Amino acid sequence: MTLRRLVVAAAVVDDLATPRLLLAARRSRPVELAGRWEFPGGKVDPGETPVDGLHRELREELGVQVELGAELLGPDDGGWNITDRHVMRLWLARIVDGEPEPLVEHDALRWLPAGEWGSVDWLDGDVRIVEALSDWVEQEAV
Repeated sequence: MTLRRLVVAAAVVDDLATPRLLLAARRSRPVELAGRWEFPGGKVDPGETPVDGLHRELREELGVQVELGAELLGPDDGGWNITDRHVMRLWLARIVDGEPEPLVEHDALRWLPAGEWGSVDWLDGDVRIVEALSDWVEQEAV
């Protein structure tokens, strides 16, 4: 069995209790991923907790500070296997300081309204997470 590297990401939303907008980030690199959309985040550095790594990545990639909400647990031992080498953990997040900008690895950001979260060309590993997030938010709203 191959050991997967931990990746942390945020479903940046407008409101943690009743999300209506989701922020998607379009990759500018590497070439094979350019033009596709993803959740902002990245790899956890050695000695970092997943939460600390996520806060660092969001500062570096978007220039924002966030409040974290619930973690969306995945079917792969609580995470989401996004490639054969990476497992992702994902939290809801709300921006508390800064205006998001595509600073690193992205060339565009887009706020997607509820019901249209799947309307962009997400990275293959993120598609089922977007679907699960949509279902989860709908269930929480009931």
